[in-house]
Amino acid sequence: MTYYSSIMRDLLRDRWLYIMLAPGILFFAIFKYLPMAGLVMAFQNYKPHLGLWGSEWVGLDHFVRFFSDPQFIGLFSNTLMLAVYNLIFFFPIPIVLALLLNEVRIELFKRTVQTLIYVPHFVSWVVIVGISYMFLTTEKGLINDLLVYFGAEKIPFLMSSEWFRPLITGQTIWKEAGWSTIIYLAALSGVDTQQYEAARIDGANRWRQMWHITLPGIRSTIAILLILKMGEFLDTSFEQVFLMLNTMNRDVGEVFDTYVYVKGLTQAQYSYSAAVGMFKSVIAFILVVGANWLAKKAGEEGVY
Repeated sequence: MTYYSSIMRDLLRDRWLYIMLAPGILFFAIFKYLPMAGLVMAFQNYKPHLGLWGSEWVGLDHFVRFFSDPQFIGLFSNTLMLAVYNLIFFFPIPIVLALLLNEVRIELFKRTVQTLIYVPHFVSWVVIVGISYMFLTTEKGLINDLLVYFGAEKIPFLMSSEWFRPLITGQTIWKEAGWSTIIYLAALSGVDTQQYEAARIDGANRWRQMWHITLPGIRSTIAILLILKMGEFLDTSFEQVFLMLNTMNRDVGEVFDTYVYVKGLTQAQYSYSAAVGMFKSVIAFILVVGANWLAKKAGEEGVY
């Protein structure tokens, strides 16, 4: 009885913290955990009128069909390439931005820059793709008009397979890089300032201070965010990719997310699309476990 009394006492004492936590818990429960019950569709020939428990069980048939599909190699390659582009080019950018902002001493300028790089996060992908079309289209697009003005030929950015992945990565960087700096800036605020003072006394310049104090101070944060990034490694922004797709770049732009949309919603192949989504989830789980193991081997705490 004493144990339960202490729990109730703690709950009453911190009730406002738990109330603030409740929306987040509800969000994950409703939109993340509850839909996991639908994964049983991947092992069924699901029929909406029969429901989850009335539909015929087919075992691994949908997975066999997916892996034997001629499109599988192309889908996996396209998704993997976009994921690698994001990991190589996008992931380091917020770290660099946070380090640069941390060096700014004029508070008004620092806050202004922070606000400007945060704003694109709140812009929808529809608007961003629309802006991209305005700048990059061959018909009165600003970039191509400038190329013609300087004597160069127009470049079909939006209709070219070669430009699709750089454009997707560039849009992601512009939209999300600033927002992703928030966590790193919070981590930087926790670095002991006495270490900088001692380094200055020893003659270390700003570059040496950043390399030997700042970066080691946020190394654990970088490791944790990298592990979490692995969980969404194969996730490509569906809206972004779908809006940028056309017949000329589909060979490099068709990814798992757009494939699931076509098979699941436009063709009503619910079980098959559930199997494709489950395949992605299993890969993400393996990557998270592997990244966490490597982080621990490197001396970091990991996420569990």
